[in-house]
This record gives sequence, structure tokens and C-alpha cells, in this order.
Amino acid sequence: MTLLEVEDLHTHFISRDIDNRVRIAKALNGVSFSLQAGRILGIVGETGAGKSLTAQSVVGLLRPPARIVAGSVRFEGRELTTMPPEDLNRIRGAEIAMVVQNPRTSLDPLTRVGDQLVRLHQIHSGGSLEMSRKRALEMMEAVGIPAPESRAKSWPHELSGGMAQRVLLAMALMNGPKLLIADEPTTGLDVTVQAQILDLLRDLVARFNMATMIITHDLGVVAHFCDDIAVMFGGSIVESGPVADVFAAPVHPYTRNLIGATPEQFQKGRARTLGGQPPDLYNLPPGCALQSRCEFATELCRTPVPNKEIAPTHFALCHFAGTLDEMKPKEARA
Repeated sequence: MTLLEVEDLHTHFISRDIDNRVRIAKALNGVSFSLQAGRILGIVGETGAGKSLTAQSVVGLLRPPARIVAGSVRFEGRELTTMPPEDLNRIRGAEIAMVVQNPRTSLDPLTRVGDQLVRLHQIHSGGSLEMSRKRALEMMEAVGIPAPESRAKSWPHELSGGMAQRVLLAMALMNGPKLLIADEPTTGLDVTVQAQILDLLRDLVARFNMATMIITHDLGVVAHFCDDIAVMFGGSIVESGPVADVFAAPVHPYTRNLIGATPEQFQKGRARTLGGQPPDLYNLPPGCALQSRCEFATELCRTPVPNKEIAPTHFALCHFAGTLDEMKPKEARA
């Protein structure tokens, strides 16, 4: 069952300069994807590609001057972009939950951990205090927190990074969400704790049949944790499909270089790198945003770019997707 459908989403930052002229940063440009219950989608790309902004646009957490100017976000068939704020607030935290990269910024330093969980449950369930306390202990146990009754009395500053992230996961699960969005959930954690959190998260997704969207810079996380991948560049999804298919045979130049820049490829002597800077969102070029950095770019890349179907569930936003191995790089053509 398709739970979330995002179609042709455009989010812009609209402001004025010192001379009162309107400036528009086209941060998201036609983002489309869908997510089914029980599936995990990994969204990757360099800083500024639009990963976190996509999540914020989906759940309606944009702050001025950002605004959605076109497109649709449907959750169980309900359009979220035009939903009244009070209705959207009821969905957030209950049916859609979000976990951010630094749990200490999400936990109230002046409130004990257990009380925060109880308060969150009561806001959305309206149940009794006793029921909310029972639910809090159940969720703390579900995410692997030892001695939950004792830990519920802890202050946030008394928790390790891994334990704080488990508390945040417990908060996200308090009201039985159908969609979980995790934005860099393991950043700042050591490798061992990171693996524990990811294993726990995957177990929870299967146990509660949640649709999950994870935002990360770590391709290793996507390769071992996610079912599907969406690669973002310049505010667009440039390649998407099942993880196994995209990693085995990436067809977009950006995806090829992204995968080629992993430590494993350097160790094998097959590393690829992509020079240059992210595109200027205030002045995007016509056609493909990657053209100034792409070794295969031609004049055709200045025209509207098709989203090619490589396989039934594998797509790439490139004129030459699927034919790159037959092409000569710019240097060879010169």
C-alpha cells in the first residue's frame, strides 16, 4: 500500500535584497517519489542538495522565506500542502514522526525523560496519565533501553549519545506513527553505536510496518539499511530505484561519481571524484543543473531533461542515462 506520494514538489526561498528586488532560490525543483508501508527509502546527496528540505516540505515544517510554490504531498490520499494547520498538527507526532540528527536539541533539558514521553502521548492520545506512563515504559523497552523505570527518571544531560537517540526513537514511536522520517539519525555517534541504532531502527520498521524515509550522507547506511534510494542534486532527484539495482549499475553521472568516491572504491583503486561546487540556486542553468561539473555534458544538456525509465522502478534524470559507457568524456572529445 502506498502511504506517501510526493509529486512535482517545488519549494523556493523567496526574499528581497538590499535594493528591495525579489530573489528566488529554487531549492526543490520537481521532486517526485512514493513510499509504501514497511519500505525504507534512503535520500542521499551532497550538502545543499535538498534532502532535509524535502523532509521539511513533506511534514509542513518550513520557515519563511521558504514556501511550497507547486506540487503535491499526499499522505494516505490526504493532501498535506493545503491542509489547515490545526489538522496538520494532529497528524504530525501521531501519524508522522520525525527523528533528527542531534537528539539533545530535541529533548527538553529541564524535563525528565519519562515526563517528556508521557507529555507527548497525552497531547495526541488524550488518555489518562497512568495509560501514558505505561505506554512510555513500553516504548523505552521496545527501543532497547535497559531498566526503563529507572531511566525514565533521568535528565537528558545524563544520557550518552546513543541512549539519547534511543529516547528520541521512543518518542517518535509513542503514538504509533505510520511514517517515520529520520534525518541523519546516527551522525555524531561512534561506529558501534551507529550500527546498533540502525539495526534497532530496521527491526522497529519491520515490527510496526512503518514507511520510513532516512536522510543521510553515508552511502554505507543506505546500502545495508534501505530498500530504495533517491539521489538528490540541485534540488532534484536525479536517480532513484531499488538499492541493489542503483548500486550495481548507476546510470546518472552524479550517482556514478558519488558511489565512486566511497572509501571502498579508493581502496580498490577505482575511485571517481566530482569536482566543482553545488549549483547556484538563485541562478540555475537551463536544463541539467550538473552540466558544469559533468564530464559527459553536451549542448543537449541545456535543454529540458527527461526522467528516463531504466527499469520499471529505476529512473534517472539525464539525457544519456544508460548510455554513459558508450560516451567519451569531455577531455577525450576535445
